[in-house]
Amino acid sequence: MMPPRWFIRTAWVAHKALLGLTRDRVGLSTPTTNGRFGMLRLHTVGRKSGKARAVVLGYIEDGDNLVTLAMNGWAGPDPAWWLNLRSRPESRVDLAGSKRIVYAREATGTERDRLWATLRDYSGYGELDALAARRGRETAVVVLAPAP
Repeated sequence: MMPPRWFIRTAWVAHKALLGLTRDRVGLSTPTTNGRFGMLRLHTVGRKSGKARAVVLGYIEDGDNLVTLAMNGWAGPDPAWWLNLRSRPESRVDLAGSKRIVYAREATGTERDRLWATLRDYSGYGELDALAARRGRETAVVVLAPAP
């Protein structure tokens, strides 16, 4: 069972506040070998407003790429950060101990299938297939590739 939307949003706000209060010393993490996803902060530019935006996301690593899911608390609509990235794919991520410029793209075909299967092995998402089915459409698997 999913927690209420207000609880999810409150947790997101609290996580962002924790990052600010600790100057990123607490709240960002790398994925672990025992299957816990990491946490990063993604910076985008609003596609309509042109304003800087930031969101904290869970991610896994796939070689040099960072991989996340374009989910909106498992609600139907795509999250604003994904809409922003589709408009302007160049972005910046803050990781535990580093920052990097990335280019976003959606994984498709066999790459998507492989990454989805890998994401299933990480705790924190819950029952990935069942939760994704609640959205009523396919959840985008987002690849954040390092800038050339």
